[in-house]
Amino acid sequence: MKIKIGVLSDTHLHNVTDELQRIKARYFSDVDYILHAGDIVSLEITEYLDDGNFFGVHGNMDPYGVRELLPEKRVLKFGPFRFGLIHGWGAKAGLEDRISHEFKDVDAIVYGHSHSPANHVKDGILFFNPGTAIGYSSSGPHTVGVLEIDKDIKGTIIDI
Repeated sequence: MKIKIGVLSDTHLHNVTDELQRIKARYFSDVDYILHAGDIVSLEITEYLDDGNFFGVHGNMDPYGVRELLPEKRVLKFGPFRFGLIHGWGAKAGLEDRISHEFKDVDAIVYGHSHSPANHVKDGILFFNPGTAIGYSSSGPHTVGVLEIDKDIKGTIIDI
């Protein structure tokens, strides 16, 4: 069974914008799940993204309401694969090393915080950061991510 997951992070939005609506309609209309790796900033965004298939974590910029609703990290199972979902913290340098210590026995770690996309395997684990679809981007264009699961996990970063 194939599973398709849309991935966002670091949206930093206080309300649903036309741009977020376009992103959801264009890139996530056919996904089975949506993941958000933190710095959502508003409960309105979680409500908008949640069609019964939403999983998120809070980030360092999220207010109390988002922190109450969403955990700091979580492990999710899609098909035979285990995914760690976390925002991250601290400097961009060493971020993947820091977050990797937060999970045991996962096949992939989906994270945010750096606003820079990543899609690579390290020590047998897929590290996947969708970058930022709307927020400040120091690494170029705004991006979202898509994970496709079948016999393995394939990550794609999409420039928007």
